[in-house]
Amino acid sequence: MPFISPAFIVFFLVVLLSLRLAPSRRLRYWILLAASAYFYFTWKHVYLLVLAAPIVIDYFCGIRIEESSDPRVRKSWLAAGVASNLLLLGYFKYANFFFGSAAVLVPIGISFFTFKAISYVIDIYRGDIEACRSPVLFATYVSYFPDLLAGPIVRASAFLPQMVRSLEPTWPHAVVGSQMILLGLTKKLVIADQMAPFVNAIFADAAAYSPLTVWSAVIAYSLEIYCDFSGYSDMAIGMSKIIGIDLPENFNMPYLAMSPIQFWRRWHITLTKWLRDYLYFSLPGLRKSRWHRYRNAGITALLGGLWHGASWTFVCWGAVHGLGIAVNHLWIARRRQTPSQSVLIRVSCWVTTYLFICLTWVLFRAQSFAVAGTVLRKMSGLAPGGIAWFYSPLAMVLPLVIGGHAVGIMAARRVHCNRITGNYVLLPLPGFAGAFLGTCWLLVLLLFGATGGNPFIYFQF
Repeated sequence: MPFISPAFIVFFLVVLLSLRLAPSRRLRYWILLAASAYFYFTWKHVYLLVLAAPIVIDYFCGIRIEESSDPRVRKSWLAAGVASNLLLLGYFKYANFFFGSAAVLVPIGISFFTFKAISYVIDIYRGDIEACRSPVLFATYVSYFPDLLAGPIVRASAFLPQMVRSLEPTWPHAVVGSQMILLGLTKKLVIADQMAPFVNAIFADAAAYSPLTVWSAVIAYSLEIYCDFSGYSDMAIGMSKIIGIDLPENFNMPYLAMSPIQFWRRWHITLTKWLRDYLYFSLPGLRKSRWHRYRNAGITALLGGLWHGASWTFVCWGAVHGLGIAVNHLWIARRRQTPSQSVLIRVSCWVTTYLFICLTWVLFRAQSFAVAGTVLRKMSGLAPGGIAWFYSPLAMVLPLVIGGHAVGIMAARRVHCNRITGNYVLLPLPGFAGAFLGTCWLLVLLLFGATGGNPFIYFQF
């Protein structure tokens, strides 16, 4: 049951109506849990058991960690909780990779809900949170349907305290949440899905097209994957906002970054923070020297690439980003003085970073190294000639994306940043004027939105 479908619209409205009419908060917990279970059940029935495994295991592991005063026992229960999730993730996601089989189907969203469960038991072990004693609340946290399939990766420390709220949909929350949903739909239907046919055609036979056309396709893919993924995050955040639960910010205009480090502070923010807090800081030698820090950053990025899928191209993509981050750290460490903040320097840093990101997207998008090699040869000019294809939707979308970023920059300067929800651009006018703008927004979606119903890219991860 995809977000963008009549079935989901009916489902979500029924959930909201049920929450609104429920006489108690406890009943609303059960409604959210039942809705989340049904939502996952509609994708593939048997995988509801896969979702149930970390819920049951980590619920009991968390309680045992908290109740024990013996460090060895606590560590054993922690190992049991983390290992069970990694085994689950490893079997379903990487069995085909290591054993050369294609028989194991990957349960949708498994990379996201297993990371939520892992962070829960680690946080209890570290003493950052208390174990959740309510099976219903914990199951709701792991299976919460807005962020279940593709994030944001919300932590128990941010989610569970919010469950004391009434969770009764209100008009102010609906106004804010609806605008976030509209923003996500615009990114997905007007930009991402419009870029997909062009990108798919070029990557299917890059050798047949001219270098400029291939460059255009790579730029189009940078827009497609950003608007597709951040569009899902916006929709998830918006739906959750209407319910009454704030999800963490997951994107902050990443293509404005002026270094690889800045990019990962803006792109898939919840995954970056997860890898930093639970992997990077756990690797040995972090405090010995800066070379150990660079090594750990590279290892973290490489494993982050492997997290995206069972493919050597993802591993290579992660390794290249790890190298870029390490070089970025080395350059910062060796600066003897603060660099000039002139416009030329800033523009140069931005252009270099964006080109680096685009080149690495080739590895991320290509189905094999052969395809990636063909695309990169075209981009480098080593394979001239080919069909020249001017894709007019790309020319129409670019001003929209640039304008959206300009509005985002101005809003970021004026709006106080909430640590949970981040900065969001909302319709500034109330009443009739706001309703008029909202109606115009819907018309833009209807007139220019793609109708193919492409699945979200990150569903495969």
